[in-house]
Formats: sequence, C-alpha cells, structure tokens
Amino acid sequence: MRSMTGYGRGEADCGGVKLSVELNTLNRKQSEIVLNLPRDLTELETRIRQAINARISRGRTNVLVTHHATADGARHLALDVKLARSYHDAMRALQKKLGAPGQITIDTILQAPGVMRPAEEVIEVDRAWPALKRALESALRDLIKMREREGKHLAKDLIRRSQTIRQLLKEIRALHPAVKKKFRTALTDRIEKTGLVVGMDDERLAKEVFLFADRSDISEELTRLESHLAQFGHHLRKKDEPVGRTLEFIVQEIFRELNTLGAKANDAEIAQRVVACKTELEKIREQVQNLE
Repeated sequence: MRSMTGYGRGEADCGGVKLSVELNTLNRKQSEIVLNLPRDLTELETRIRQAINARISRGRTNVLVTHHATADGARHLALDVKLARSYHDAMRALQKKLGAPGQITIDTILQAPGVMRPAEEVIEVDRAWPALKRALESALRDLIKMREREGKHLAKDLIRRSQTIRQLLKEIRALHPAVKKKFRTALTDRIEKTGLVVGMDDERLAKEVFLFADRSDISEELTRLESHLAQFGHHLRKKDEPVGRTLEFIVQEIFRELNTLGAKANDAEIAQRVVACKTELEKIREQVQNLE
C-alpha cells in the first residue's frame, strides 16, 4: 500500500551531458502528470508519460527534466554579435551626445549583459532517451520507496482506528438486547402514570413492544458493518495493488450503515457509540484520501 505523496530524483550521463529527473507527487483523485522539459526533449513527453503511468496509478506527478554539461564535457560560450553591435552603437551615440572622453573597448562591450553567455546544451532526442529513461527509472524507484514507507505508517493508523470501530460495534451488539426491555418498562411506567392498569401479558402492550423491537432491530446493520470492516482490513493487507479508491468506497458504505443504525437504535448509550464510530471513520476517510 502506498501513499500518494513522495519525492524521487535520478541522474544519468549521456556523452558528456548529465540528465536529471526530479519527481514529486501530491494527492489527486485521478492520475495527472505535469511535465517541465527542456525544449530539445519535448518529443519525449509521450514516452515519459507512458513510463510514469506504468508505475503510478493515482495522484498528481510533477516532472522536472534538466540537462547540463558534466565536468569533463565540452563547454561552449555563445556570443551575441548583434547585441554587441547594438551596445557599441548605443555607447558611441551616448558618448557623442554627452561629449564624454574615453575609449569604448572590447572589454567594455563583453561585460554588457547577454553579449557572452554559456551556450545552451542541445542533445539529440534518440541519443538522449536511453540515458533519460535510466534517470527516470531511478527517480521512480526512489519515489515509490518513499510512497511505500508513508503507506505503511498510514496502514498502521487505519488498522488501529478500524479496530476501535470493531470494539464499539461489539459493545453496541451487547447493548442492543436490553433496548426492548427498556422500552417495555418505560411504556408500562407511562401507562401506570395515567391511572390505567395493564397486565404484563396484555396483548396491546405486547403488540407495541413487538412493533418497537421490529423498528429498532439493528442486527442486519451490525452484520453488514462487520462485513465492510472485514473487507477494509483485507484490502489494507494488499501490498502491490492500488487500494485507495476501493477503500474510499468501503468507507462510504460504512458511513451509510452507521447512519441507518443510529436512526433505528432508539437508545442513548448506543447513539453515543455510533457517534464515536463516525468520529473514527471520519479520520479514516481523511487518511484514505492520501492512498494510491
């Protein structure tokens, strides 16, 4: 199980040019890849996307690819002659206008911004791809390892919270049989306060108690909740498959059953435990949204 957040970096040499790939991923419901490539490598965008999609199924992936000459690679300077001539003409015009003495030397022109700069490294696409692929695979390995480490921490938290919900459901199941008895006692007390005398075996009283018991029966909801939690735990144990969307669906179903259970229970002690279950489940939902 993996988190959707992580970072990875990889490098590879390509004939005196070092290619670097940086990846970072963020939470997203769907897969999204944002690429930042040097102009001369834009043709490789499709291959890069395919390589990432093969390893990452969910989240926003930001990709930064750069290249520069290595220490032993050839270094070149670019000279902008047109810009140098423009500087020279502007300097002469200013000197003439101000009547300022002095010589306009080559050193002065070369120091002007943009006249001399490192040449852009240009690399052929077909020559670059094998090295870029190695750098990308290295970055992906680092990224996935980080996502897996974070996923393990999230799994521990999710297991602990799901166990808390299981315990609360056990308490609810134990409390539920007493709900009918509480209703019968409360109903009898209300009848007696009106001055009416009703025997414990009165048919009308028995019918009211039966109807209440039928309306407040939560055994089916408890069974479904236990089944959903079992499925939740099963998917948490999957190591090599994306489980985020599946877990989100299960959490949604658990919320639905808890709402039904809370509406039917008609008991303060059970209602308190339902609220506690929802509190834990809300924290689970927040964490599940971080999973691939």
